Amino acid sequence: MPVLNRIAGFASEMAEWRQHLHTIPEIMFDLPKTSAFVAEKLREFGVDALHEGIATSGMVAIIKGRGDGPVIGLRADMDALPMVEETGLDYASTHDKAMHACGHDGHTTMLLGAAKYLAETRKFAGSVALIFQPAEEFGAGAQVMCQEGLMDRFGIDQVYALHNAPGTPVGHFYTTPGPIMAAADSFRIYVKGAGGHGAMPHQTRDPVVAALAIATAIQTIVSRNHYAMNDLVVSVTQIETGSADNVIPEYAFIGGTVRTFDKDVQAMVMQRMQQIVEGQAAAYDVDAKLEYEVGYPPTINHADRAEFAARVAREVSGVDAVNANQTPEMGAEDFAYMLEERPGAYLFIGNGDTAGLHQTSYDFNDEVAPIGASFFARLVETAQPVQGD
Repeated sequence: MPVLNRIAGFASEMAEWRQHLHTIPEIMFDLPKTSAFVAEKLREFGVDALHEGIATSGMVAIIKGRGDGPVIGLRADMDALPMVEETGLDYASTHDKAMHACGHDGHTTMLLGAAKYLAETRKFAGSVALIFQPAEEFGAGAQVMCQEGLMDRFGIDQVYALHNAPGTPVGHFYTTPGPIMAAADSFRIYVKGAGGHGAMPHQTRDPVVAALAIATAIQTIVSRNHYAMNDLVVSVTQIETGSADNVIPEYAFIGGTVRTFDKDVQAMVMQRMQQIVEGQAAAYDVDAKLEYEVGYPPTINHADRAEFAARVAREVSGVDAVNANQTPEMGAEDFAYMLEERPGAYLFIGNGDTAGLHQTSYDFNDEVAPIGASFFARLVETAQPVQGD
């Protein structure tokens, strides 16, 4: 049975919560309406303690079980994306240029569903810490919560999170031991030459050809500077320069992203990129400056916790619905910071045949929420069973 009976009984309520959250998307740490709604529901459910204002708008709700025991952490992200929604839904975003295009409204709803069930039943030992986090998309909210003492303050021993996966059948899960998502760095390259008339290039130091040469040379980092079996992505995603067809500009800009799993590979990319920028600048007689920003670290599951979580997922959805050896993805996730501090695992749950993440037509599938809530609930009950039950 994919959904616990009690959770199935309030599945329609969960859809209402989720659709309400969808109408009020908020960005980064500024989540006043979202956090207020979540806090209201948690108090309504009767959690034992609610700690608000962590990382500005984040919160942790504590539910105590039966008797002494450890503390298990469950995390949901609450923030949205700065996008204009184009779904045409009755419950579409009412906030200008903000949209729940990654399903964080669904993630929050799944954890709220688990909270309602766990507060009612309390069929577990120890405690559960329900972590509602801001700023996953931008701002590294998980890192900020950890820096503010999340794990030690609440005595969390292990921690788990779910993310929806469009294109994967509803009720299916996938995860893997070790790296599951990549580190995400960004780079910006500023090229300065000497502009002039497009008909007299000999009187200029053209930053455009230098920028194109730099962008082309950067691609050789993947093809010629790293072992092919080590995952690596280097993508130039921005080239900006010029204002008219007969003007050679003074400046050019290059931007992009780097995705890695291994710190040595990351260090190699940083070194080679600096060498390429300096070398091409000299070759084309321009000035060039590289700004390389190290972003979220790789999301690395602890092997035994990933296998444990997969076992629970199989109990919820069946053996054939769980892939415990999924190929890692090159996307990034700030839950990585929590996994650096405590053992745990990150899993994906199928969203069905829907639009993809970060698309203006995306919507979280409400059929998924009771399944995810059941997984969270069973995770707690299995990890921390009541003695004698």
